[in-house]
This record gives sequence, C-alpha cells and structure tokens, in this order.
Amino acid sequence: MAILVVGGNEDTNKEAWADNHLGDRDSLDLVGRQNDLVKAVLETGKPTVVMLINSGPLSINYVAEKVPAILEGFYLGQETGAAVADVLFGDYNPAGKLPVSFPRSVGQLPIAYNHKPTARRGYLFASKEPLFPFGHGLSYTTFEYSNLKVTPAQIGPSGRAEVSVTVTNTGKRAGDEVVQLYIHDLVSSVTRPVMELKDFKRIAIAPGESKTVNFTITPDKLSFLDLNMNRVVEPGWFDIMVGTSSVKHQKSKLEVIAK
Repeated sequence: MAILVVGGNEDTNKEAWADNHLGDRDSLDLVGRQNDLVKAVLETGKPTVVMLINSGPLSINYVAEKVPAILEGFYLGQETGAAVADVLFGDYNPAGKLPVSFPRSVGQLPIAYNHKPTARRGYLFASKEPLFPFGHGLSYTTFEYSNLKVTPAQIGPSGRAEVSVTVTNTGKRAGDEVVQLYIHDLVSSVTRPVMELKDFKRIAIAPGESKTVNFTITPDKLSFLDLNMNRVVEPGWFDIMVGTSSVKHQKSKLEVIAK
C-alpha cells in the first residue's frame, strides 16, 4: 500500500505580516502539483492512505472523493512518526474530532458550524455545506446513538435539566467516542447561532457495549448577552442536540418558562 504525505509547512501556511514575510494564500488547495501526485499514486491501483500535515483546513475535494482513508495531523511534534505508525498499523484506535470546518473552496469562507441563521446563502452550482464539518472524526469502529432524553422538559430561567443519551459501540473493536452537546435558542431578542457546542465527553466503549452519557444543562449554557449587554436566559424553546458531530446528532426540546 501507499502512505502519501501531503499538505504544507511553515513556509506555505503562515500569517503574513510584512512584505518580506508573506504566508497568507488566496487558495486553500494543495500547493503545487500535490493533487497530480495523489492522482498518479491512485492510478497504480495500490490501496492508498493520505496523511495531511497542515496548519489549517484545506479544500481537498479530489482527495476526499478518491482516497479511501485520510489521516489529519495538522502540525505534529517530534513523535509524529511513532503516533502515525500506531494509528496506521491499528495499535491505536483514533478518536479525534475536527475543531474547525473544512471548506470545499476558499469562496466558502468564512465557514463555521455556529453561523447565524441567514449567514450562509451559498453559490450557484455549489454546495454550501462544508467538505468536513466541525466535530467530525472517524475511528476503526462505529457508534450508534439512541434514547435521547431531556428531564424535566420545562425549567425556569435559573433551573437545571439533565440530558442523557445511550451510545453503543456497533463495531468489532474497542474505541473512544467524543459525545457532543449542542444547543440552539429558537427565538430570542438577539439573533443567535443555529447551534453552539456547550459540552462534550470522551468515553471508552467495548465492542457491543452500550453506555449512558449524561450532561447537565445549567443557566450559563442557555444564556447570552442581550441588547444592553446583560447576560440573560430568556423564556422560550431550545433545541438540545447530542451526537458525533455538528451535522450528525439526535434532537430533543427544552422549554424555559418565565417564573
């Protein structure tokens, strides 16, 4: 098989702050002929893994479409080789999640999971969804979510609610899953994002095992700054979303009532 390392370094991915210190680019594609290299290697018919070394998200559309396995490294340290070898040989089951969204092109910028409801209009003949969403990440096993519950279904502005969800390892290997809690304030006096990450937990699950993961919703998870820059929790409905990424989750509702 082929392990193909592509991406950039401190000369091709850095902040530009002077005429003699250029580093920002007008494209997020792979620099030079790296896509041609990927294509040439794939045409040999050998199973291929692409290892990315990069400082920020890249618009790797061809790689994402054609390569069966992608390992994202960002900028790693002196143990890069040992860590990558452990993952590729299966001695370690990765569980990392993307802390950013990967755009399909530079024209999608700015791109973020927690955008305002009307912030992303999109372009003709192109998807407005990211290439890889915030919170995305695969491993050598699979997980299934079920039984999302929010208790109680109604609370006051200073109240608390418990969220629980069942996560099952449906694969054949033990693995870790990063369970993510997102919240959306449906109606508010100030425009709010479509979702915000408010909590997460990393859990280890054996093959075939199920675990219940619990979160506590407190006023700080529901509050925001109003027009007068006061932190408030307004009455109304909230979407409670729990899942494996910002685009793959289960949803329930919580109502905050005035008291």
